[in-house]
Amino acid sequence: VQLQAFGGGMVQAGGSLRLSCAASGSIFSSNLMRWYRQAPGKQREFVATINSASTPIFADSVKGRFTISRDNAKNTVYLQMSYLKPEDTAVYYCNLRQSFREYWGQGTLVTVSS
Repeated sequence: VQLQAFGGGMVQAGGSLRLSCAASGSIFSSNLMRWYRQAPGKQREFVATINSASTPIFADSVKGRFTISRDNAKNTVYLQMSYLKPEDTAVYYCNLRQSFREYWGQGTLVTVSS
C-alpha cells in the first residue's frame, strides 16, 4: 500500500487549502483514513479521521474549520482546511489503517503566515 499526499502550500491566515491523499495497492473496503500533522519541534498529532461509511471525527483544535471527506472509488481522502491559523503550520501526513496495519504517506507542508 502506498499513500501520496498533495495540496500543501503557503497561505495567509484566514485562507483555505485542500489536501488530497491517494492510496494505491491492496486497499480493503473497510478502513480508516486519517490526517495527522507535525509542527516544527512538536510531536505528530491527530487532525481528523473518516471511516468507510464517511463518519468523521476531528481534533478539537480544528473542529468547525476543517472538513474531511473521501472518495472510495478513487481510494482518496480529502482535508478541506478553512480559516487557517498560523498554528496550523505543519507537515500534514495521511494515514491508512486496515486489517490491523497502518500506512503513512510522505507528508505535505502547509505554511500559514500571519
